[in-house]
Order: sequence, then structure tokens, then C-alpha cells
Amino acid sequence: MTRYEPAIDLEAIEAIDVHVHIEIDAHGHSSLPPDLVDAAAKYFTADVDKPDLDSIAHYYRERRMAAVVFTVDAESQLRHPALSSEQIAEGAARNNDVLIPFGSVDPRKGSAAVERARRLATEHGVRGFKFHPTVQGFDPSDEAHYPLYEALQDAGVVALFHTGQTGIGAGMRGGRGFRLALSNPMLLDGVAADFPDLQIIMAHPSVPWQDEALSVATHKHNTWIDLSGWSPRYFPESLVRAANSYLKRRVLFGSDFPLLTPDRWMHDVEQTALKPDVMPGIMKHNAARLLGLTPEPADPSKGTA
Repeated sequence: MTRYEPAIDLEAIEAIDVHVHIEIDAHGHSSLPPDLVDAAAKYFTADVDKPDLDSIAHYYRERRMAAVVFTVDAESQLRHPALSSEQIAEGAARNNDVLIPFGSVDPRKGSAAVERARRLATEHGVRGFKFHPTVQGFDPSDEAHYPLYEALQDAGVVALFHTGQTGIGAGMRGGRGFRLALSNPMLLDGVAADFPDLQIIMAHPSVPWQDEALSVATHKHNTWIDLSGWSPRYFPESLVRAANSYLKRRVLFGSDFPLLTPDRWMHDVEQTALKPDVMPGIMKHNAARLLGLTPEPADPSKGTA
């Protein structure tokens, strides 16, 4: 086993994409069961390529970008084996000039999830964990999950939560039973309050709860917002205003690759009102600080410029 250690030259890269999905492993196993894969293809009206981890590394290396890579372990909810976070960490170690691994554990597995999270952080070197409350079927505010958050806080790793609308399950009977309300960012407010040293990323424009996400981020300086999953042309005006001003040090570039590519994101962001002087922070410097790639720590007390 090779423990991940980053070897990213910040001077040599132009951006850090904090939201990149690994959708398939080296054996062809998909992160989602076939019915969800088929429904997603219909919802997004396009077949999305599913490159393997080494191909993703090559893709980002060509663009002089680094990428945070992860899967979502939703085995309890989906009855479908997850991709291996251990293998993702190993693959990132092979490509540590451009990749940064996040792990994923199934919160519904209780103490087993806590122990696995500790192992992934200490033995494999993952820098954070990805959660999708709607797809994983758990309420992130439930104190039953506090031992997991405590383990992440103790390990000094990041917790990245999907927030807002999701296309996964859209159009299926009853949305396949998925509950959108579990991804309301206000459910993370108590988590941020009770674990003040846990750095929390609220992923995506949190439509239809954008104001809730901005409220949490304004009040809790251990929370961050990534701009993944939506073309920048459709960002809510309130989000752009916050990114340009009072939250500019805690907003992060993310694409949602392979669904939305960094090429598309970069093209479309030129059509927004995001200010040129805030873009270097959004594209690279904020993430470098958060992920410990720069000497400056992710100090919550310095959350606004």
C-alpha cells in the first residue's frame, strides 16, 4: 500500500478543481446501479464519458490543473457495491502531481463507517470525504453521525457535502425514493457549530436553497462553497455577489466532471459578473489553503478578506 502524499507544484498549475467524480473502476464496475445510469442519461440528454482514474489524471495534467477525486459510497441506500476509496487513494498516489484523493464512507454503517474513515485518513492519506445526503439517504444533522464528524475533525480532513437539487433519480418513479430535503444546506449549520474545526464544503449552487447556503457560510467561517455542477451562466445572482465580496476567500472552483467539464466551466464563467480580481482565489488559492497545499492555514477566523 502506498500512502498518498501530494506533490503538486502550485506554480505549475492554473487551477484546482475540487469536485471530480470517479464513475468507474479498473474492472469496469460503475459507481451507480444500471437503472440510475440509464435514468441519468435520459435526464441529462447525453451519454457522459466515464474515464478511469489514470485517464482523468492525464486529462487534468494536459490542462495544468489539479483535481480532487472521489466516489460516493451509498451501498445501504442503493444496494450496490461502491467503488473502492482505497483504490482511488492508490491511484491518486500514482498521480500525485495532479490528483488529490477524498474518501467516501456510508454514514448508515455507523461505527464501521467511523473506523473506515479513520483508516482512509491515517493509512491511505485521503484529504477529505465526500457525502451525498440525498443519494446516501441520511440526515446530516442527525447526531447519530456525530462520531463520524468527530473522527474527520480529529484527522484534520475536509467534509464535502452535496447540497441542493440533484439529477440523480430525476424522472424515475418517485425519484427512486430519494429525498431532496436531505441536501438542504441548513442541515449543515448545526454540524458546523458543533464541530468548529471541521472544514465543510457545501457543494454546488444550492438551488433552491441558495440563500440558506449563503447564510450558513456567512455565519460559520469553517464552511466553504464550491461552484460545481452548474454552468456559471446559471449561477444565482446572490451567489455571484457573495463570491465577489464577503465570501471571496471561501468560494472554490469545481466542475462536477465528467458531467460538466472544466473546459465548459471556464468558457462559461467568462460570461458572468465574477470579478477578475477574485478569480485567482476561486480557481486555485482558496483550495490550496483549504487543502493544506500552502503554508497559510485554512483559518476560519480569517474567512473573509
